[in-house]
Amino acid sequence: MFRVSTSEKALATTSLKPAKGPRSESSTGVLYGIGAYGIWGLLPIYFALLIPATAVEIVANRVVFSLVFCALLLTATRGWRKFADAVRDPKVLGVLALAAVLIAINWLTYTYGITTGHAIEASLGYFINPLVSVLLGVLVLKEKLRPLQWAAMATGFTAVVVLTIGYGQLPWIALVLAFSFGLYGFVKKKVGSKVDATSSLSIETAVLAPFAAVTMVAMGATGVATLGAEGPGHFWLMVSSGVITAVPLVWFGASASRLPMTTLGLLQYFAPVLQFIIAITILGEHMGFEQWVGFFIVWLALALLTLDMLRGFRRTVLLRRAAVPA
Repeated sequence: MFRVSTSEKALATTSLKPAKGPRSESSTGVLYGIGAYGIWGLLPIYFALLIPATAVEIVANRVVFSLVFCALLLTATRGWRKFADAVRDPKVLGVLALAAVLIAINWLTYTYGITTGHAIEASLGYFINPLVSVLLGVLVLKEKLRPLQWAAMATGFTAVVVLTIGYGQLPWIALVLAFSFGLYGFVKKKVGSKVDATSSLSIETAVLAPFAAVTMVAMGATGVATLGAEGPGHFWLMVSSGVITAVPLVWFGASASRLPMTTLGLLQYFAPVLQFIIAITILGEHMGFEQWVGFFIVWLALALLTLDMLRGFRRTVLLRRAAVPA
């Protein structure tokens, strides 16, 4: 997961050059990253405000209104040509269709967790997501782990055991979130730079939109939909799901293009930390002793991964400097 890519090396070298303009590209990238992860971190409050809507209704509306917003965004940025090029490529379209299924599972599970009082467990899913990414690297890509990565994986496994004891059952919400998002990221890497963030989200939501639209019609016909039954405030909150979905992804893309992977790797913890704090302080969820112990072990595993990541990045920078002629 934390191997240094060619682009990361280039960014590391670029960071040695003087910044141009009133604000450096790195600081701009950090601001975009904080904005993206900040919105993702505040999602528990947003979804809690949508109750009594169910997870299925929320996700169905999220898909449809995200597609509407993406269409407006593609028009404003003149991105329809890139969108069409991606659709015409069977490999890209197939990969993004699979990604759409994975992100639908992730959205449904996360929304279900928030609306049923399991926001703490939902935040746990994104805490252990980096561990899942490392595991996928071993199982799928046959990567070899470094000692610190082995220690992190063993620590993470211990945390799952402790949390299973604490919850009285396997923390399935956290595990589904971690694996669905880990697989989503893995699948998206297959298309890489072939498609931009806006076109990618547009295609993914377009794949899901027919199912979402049928769901919305069926819920409306059976009288269980809340979209138009809970007042204008609820209606506009549901409609705004398109903006709340698309904007952080665009900001994340802007951040990723300006920052090395090491910095992005550190910023990714910002969202689950916010989610965890909100779950305890605002949503009023309770943490038992075993859960605190389990979360502490997870954070220890993340500390080991972060240390390994920083060491790897430092070695890359030193090698890069040594390769530059005096």
